[in-house]
Amino acid sequence: MRDSMPRMDRMPRNQHAKIPAWLGHEIGTLHPGCFALVMATGIISNALFLDGPRILSDALFAFNTAAYAWLLAATLARTVRFGRAVVADLLDPRSVFAFFTIVAASDVLGVGMHLRDFDALALTLWLIAFIVWLALTYLSFGVLTFLNTAQGADIVEGGWLIAIVGTQSLVVLGTIVAPSLGPIGSGVFLLIHMLWGVGLALYAIFVTLFASRIFFLHFEPHDITPLLWVVMGAAAISANAGATLILTDSGLPFLESMRPFVDGVTLIMWAWATWWIPMLVLFGVWKHVIRGIAIAYAPALWSLVFPLGMYAAASWRLALATQFTPLRAIASGMVWVALAVWAATAVGLAFASWRSYRRFAAATS
Repeated sequence: MRDSMPRMDRMPRNQHAKIPAWLGHEIGTLHPGCFALVMATGIISNALFLDGPRILSDALFAFNTAAYAWLLAATLARTVRFGRAVVADLLDPRSVFAFFTIVAASDVLGVGMHLRDFDALALTLWLIAFIVWLALTYLSFGVLTFLNTAQGADIVEGGWLIAIVGTQSLVVLGTIVAPSLGPIGSGVFLLIHMLWGVGLALYAIFVTLFASRIFFLHFEPHDITPLLWVVMGAAAISANAGATLILTDSGLPFLESMRPFVDGVTLIMWAWATWWIPMLVLFGVWKHVIRGIAIAYAPALWSLVFPLGMYAAASWRLALATQFTPLRAIASGMVWVALAVWAATAVGLAFASWRSYRRFAAATS
């Protein structure tokens, strides 16, 4: 069958000349949560590095490094050229928390760097993530406090749990970089234990609001978005961070005395993440099968891929922390599920980008 979609090499030269203008347009409308692509790709790459084909892990790592560099450059360009749009996103309760994907993406990529012995880059990425986290954490909660209203963004559409993902990602990479920091390493260990506690406290607050919203208030199909999966992803990364703390010797007696507490909470968070998976699948079946709403690509879909990969990574690390090897079978199975969903989402991104370019080219002809 003849392909009805024109190929790039069949386009006239004047069409190729429109690509820079189209890229400029895409940068202007860049989604605040675009770094979820890096989060999703990076966590699957890291999980495959630990328990999977190394060549596939390295291929995803190479793609992810390029994606991070491109999105960072695009975000900086958007800040310079479209500053008002960036400020509007930062002051909108519906979008400000999406910027925490920058924090999580930097940390996830940093873990990938460490796995490949690029420790200096891993430390640099952790410092970048921590600085961005400090700036965002008070800005975002200030926006939520002073600018949100009863008719504004709610926890389902606001993606507020991404703040927890960003916080706990600092813990995961922090345990890796702390031993190389010499005299200040013990201070960093204390800091990341504190951050783990902050992440847990925020999760307790947000998940209560989340459960109240979806179980006790009216729910429509449009309320079910990929961001719902962050409730599982935030629990999974909290478990992953806890397992990382368990497996790392801090050298501080006070922190070592907390080990039983960390053990118990880590297992509870993993169990909670596990409980949510069938529930979230049921939500998807209700929306797309029972209510008949078609699946369409949206940048938020990467927020569905990341929790699947993070659950695999958390299960693998928890297997080490508990010395309960059957958990590795769960990790091995889930990482392939995450990879399949990643591939489908990547195809959706490619087609969405092509359609966006064709519409732009037609509009500017």
